[in-house]
Amino acid sequence: MYEYLVGLAVSDDEVYAQYRAAMTPILHVYQGGFGFDFIVSEVLQSETDKPINRVFTIQFPSKEMSERFFSDEDYLQVKVRYFDASVAHTTIISSYEKHN
Repeated sequence: MYEYLVGLAVSDDEVYAQYRAAMTPILHVYQGGFGFDFIVSEVLQSETDKPINRVFTIQFPSKEMSERFFSDEDYLQVKVRYFDASVAHTTIISSYEKHN
């Protein structure tokens, strides 16, 4: 399994919720899913100067599957419509092979 640990600065919760609803069926096509999902009220230490108020993990069966998802034309249209309108900054905190 391949996983990303992501920090976001969500600027519009309502539009971000629409993004999640629209992208989830596409995510499932690539056998992806969310592991953890947190709304963060305070960041005590960070390696970036960008704000973070949402932290989550997103998982795929392999790195290749994740790359296929993130380059999928339907996903990219959803991203432009909702994600870009609701997220001010994205920080990929880490990406790694996860062994269960």
